[in-house]
Amino acid sequence: MPDGGEQVIIRVVDDIHAVPASAWDACAGPDNPFVSHAFLSALEDSGSVSAERGWLPQHLVLEGEDGQIRGCAPLYLKGHSYGEYVFDWGWADAYERAGGRYYPKLQAAIPFTPVTGPRLLVAPDADPPAVRAALIRGLESVTDRHGVVTAHVTFPTEAEWHALGQAGWLQRTGQQYHWQNPGYGSFADFLAALNARKRKAIKKERRQVAEAGVQLRVLTGGALEPHHWDLFYRFYRNTTDRKWGAAYLTRRFFTLLGGRMAERVALVVAEADGRMVAGALNLIGKDTLYGRNWGCAEHFKFLHFEACYYQAMEFAIARGLRTVEAGAQGEHKLQRGYLPTPTFSAHLIRDPALKRAVADFLSREAAYVAFEMEALSEASPFRRTQPGP
Repeated sequence: MPDGGEQVIIRVVDDIHAVPASAWDACAGPDNPFVSHAFLSALEDSGSVSAERGWLPQHLVLEGEDGQIRGCAPLYLKGHSYGEYVFDWGWADAYERAGGRYYPKLQAAIPFTPVTGPRLLVAPDADPPAVRAALIRGLESVTDRHGVVTAHVTFPTEAEWHALGQAGWLQRTGQQYHWQNPGYGSFADFLAALNARKRKAIKKERRQVAEAGVQLRVLTGGALEPHHWDLFYRFYRNTTDRKWGAAYLTRRFFTLLGGRMAERVALVVAEADGRMVAGALNLIGKDTLYGRNWGCAEHFKFLHFEACYYQAMEFAIARGLRTVEAGAQGEHKLQRGYLPTPTFSAHLIRDPALKRAVADFLSREAAYVAFEMEALSEASPFRRTQPGP
C-alpha cells in the first residue's frame, strides 16, 4: 500500500487513451521516449499493436484513494512471442510438447523495442519501492485472473529487475552493444581513443561511403516531411520482407510518430544523385540516442555502418548525449566502439514443473552470458594505454 498505508486499486485498461496522457507521462518521466504516451498511443492508433496482431493492451493503472494515478505499466496479452527480443520459443515448445498451453501470456514491454527503460512507472510524488511492489502484485493478480501460465517483464531497469527478483520472479540476463561518450569534442576524438588498426578500418569505411557519392544528414523536428516517411517506410519494408517476411509497424505509425514526437526523432537520411536511398531511425532520450530501424533501396558498401553507427555517434557528440544504443545483437558493433552491456528480464511462471526447468536453464545461461561479456570486453577496440569510455 503506497504512501504510508494508503489504499490503492489496480485497474486494467485495454486502450492507452483510457489514461490521460499527462498522468501517464508524469509516471513515465521524460528520459525514455518509448514509454511515453505518444509512442505507445502511436502503436495502438496505427494498428501496429492490436488484438488481431497478437498484442492485446492490458495496461495496469494504480490509483490512490483520491483517484489520482500513482503508477502504471505497459502490459499486453500475447498470443505469440514475436517482437520481443528476449526469446522464450524453446520454453513454449517444450511446455506444449509436454501437453501444456503456453499461450496466451502476459508481457510488460514496449512492443518491437529492445530498449532498456522503466516498465513499472511511478508518479513523481509517490514512493517508488511501494508503487513498484504494488504494480508487481498487480501483474501477478492479472496473470491469475487471465488464467495464463507465464508473465514476462522485458528490458526493465536494473532496479526494477531486482525488485521483481525479490518478489520471486525468475531473473534473466542478456547483452547488447552500447557506445559510450565520455565527453568527446568530435568524432576525431573518438577515433583517437581506438587502436591504430580499428581506427584505420573505420576511416576506410567512411571514406568508401563518401567516394560512392552518398551524402548523409540527420532530420529532426520540423525538417521531417511526409515524403521522408513514405520513403523510409519503403526502406523499412525492404528490410523486414528480406529478413523476417512480415513488418511489425504500419505506415500510419510513422506518420503518427512524426506528428506526435518529431522533436524526439532523429532520422538519418542517405542520398545519392539527389535521391534518398536509405535511412536509419533513431529516437532521442534525455542522455541516450536509441537506434531503431534501418532500410535501404540500393546497396552501398559500408552504408549501414555509416548510417546506423557513425552518424549516431556524431549526433550524440554534437548533442552531448552520453550513450548510443544501436539495437539488439550484432558482434560486428564491437569493433566500431559499441561495448557489451547487460540487459535484464524477469519471468513469472505459475506451473511448478516449468518453473523448475526454466530456472535451471537460466542459471546455466547466466554463467554463459557473463563469460561471453568478459571475453568480448577483452576484444575492445580501444587503446590499452588509454582506457575507453
